[in-house]
Amino acid sequence: MTNFDIMQNKMKLKINNRFSTELPADPDQTNVTRQVKNACFSYVTPQIPSNPQLIHFSEEVAAMLGISNEDAQSSEFTNVFSGKELLPGSRPYSMSYAGHQFGNWAGQLGDGRAIILAEVENKEQVYTLQLKGAGMTPYSRRADGLAVLRSSIREHLCSEAMFHLGVPTTRSLSLMLTGDQVLRDVMYDGNPAYEKGAVVCRVAPSFMRFGNFELFSSQKDLITLKAIADFTIKYHFSEIKGNTAANYVALLQAVANKTREMIVHWQRVGFVHGVMNTDNMSILGLTIDYGPYGWLEDYNPNWTPNTTDREHRRYRFGNQAEIALWNLYQLANALYPLIQEAAPLEAILEAFQSQYEEEYINMMRNKLGLSTIEEEDNQLIHILTENLQLTETDMTIFFRKLGQIKKEDSVEEAFELIKESFYKIEEVVDKTYDAWMYWFTQYLNRLQQESISDVDRKVVMDQVNPKYVLRNYMSQLAIEAAEKEDYSLIEELHLLLKNPYQEQDKYQKWFAKRPDWAREKIGSSMLSCSS
Repeated sequence: MTNFDIMQNKMKLKINNRFSTELPADPDQTNVTRQVKNACFSYVTPQIPSNPQLIHFSEEVAAMLGISNEDAQSSEFTNVFSGKELLPGSRPYSMSYAGHQFGNWAGQLGDGRAIILAEVENKEQVYTLQLKGAGMTPYSRRADGLAVLRSSIREHLCSEAMFHLGVPTTRSLSLMLTGDQVLRDVMYDGNPAYEKGAVVCRVAPSFMRFGNFELFSSQKDLITLKAIADFTIKYHFSEIKGNTAANYVALLQAVANKTREMIVHWQRVGFVHGVMNTDNMSILGLTIDYGPYGWLEDYNPNWTPNTTDREHRRYRFGNQAEIALWNLYQLANALYPLIQEAAPLEAILEAFQSQYEEEYINMMRNKLGLSTIEEEDNQLIHILTENLQLTETDMTIFFRKLGQIKKEDSVEEAFELIKESFYKIEEVVDKTYDAWMYWFTQYLNRLQQESISDVDRKVVMDQVNPKYVLRNYMSQLAIEAAEKEDYSLIEELHLLLKNPYQEQDKYQKWFAKRPDWAREKIGSSMLSCSS
């Protein structure tokens, strides 16, 4: 019996490769960058790392896949999920897709540094296991297909943090060092340097993107376009029945609904994706491809974490819903050849904005602890978002502290409770102070209309307003420690962020505004796409 047999038997991994079995493969099996036609994927083998080392794994994700903690700490686990060895019966591959990047058509893109090991089934659920940073693929273009430690730590921590915040997301099973050095120019300023290589194993029901559909539509390959659309409906939107053009209209509606839900969650917790290209948009409405992401420190709708987006700020916090709609237009255009009728697609897209605004207002009501609907709520929310921009105000701290306000508090008492959220309290004077006094007056009056008790309202608010989020400076501290072979902070943040809505007194130090040193520091403020 080989090590492979032992490991598969121990971990009980049941391979169920639906995607690569039912959809067309690239007949060319040479691993060189090229244009791929009429194929949903290309077979490729991960690059063998020189000295793989497990840094961290998610016990929850391992259990979800049927892998025990003991198995996850074995050499076999390290070898497979670093790309050194293959699961028996598996045949790794990378997906082909296209996309719009920063609003411009980029043509074929594909998994340039991602390799799917296999689809596995556990408890009647199928999960796709994907290595990020495991080497070149036919879609790597001019890149090496590798990843570095800093970006891999960010993805590993953020995937799990988002899940526990209740945000739809891909998951992360493991974080490995490869033992190899990778050359990267962090800020694209002509100063490349070698960094530690790493691999993350990402997990999701599927990694299909809007760009999978754009590729075949752009190539006028309607056979493969129909095949991947039918596959998507069969396995991921099985509530869509029948076999007509109406199925593809229903597919767009379902994707629009899931996308809208995801964006509302992003706005709720203050998350900014940073690179909402169509090739980074999950067909399942999952947050995918964690690159230069970030959480709002101060409430700033114009903030983007992406240095590449610094000038135009296309992917800024306040624009994410509009970009989601723009991307859905591109998906609709891709599906149109299967439908041959624009009106039903246009109806879905035209309804998206009003549906989003309604869901956004309801989400903000929840953040404010308002269980009933009143006409003045829109204005109350609008004034609040304007006030939050008068001086730097920490979004996470503000909303969390807001739950401590009681109906019978005076305006001054209410203001005192949220003072901690201001970065420069000395700026809250004159018109700024008056604006806050006016808002708190309106808010306290509004609370009087609520029958729910102060205690119960705080419980509800604490369930939607996280106390802890993965601020960029926190990731950066974990990265700097890991570069010195100290992985304790990765584990601490992982544990902290499993319970982001709980008080967790022993972690109180992380309930704090961004420190001054992190304001302009690389990795703690804006990041490049190599991050």
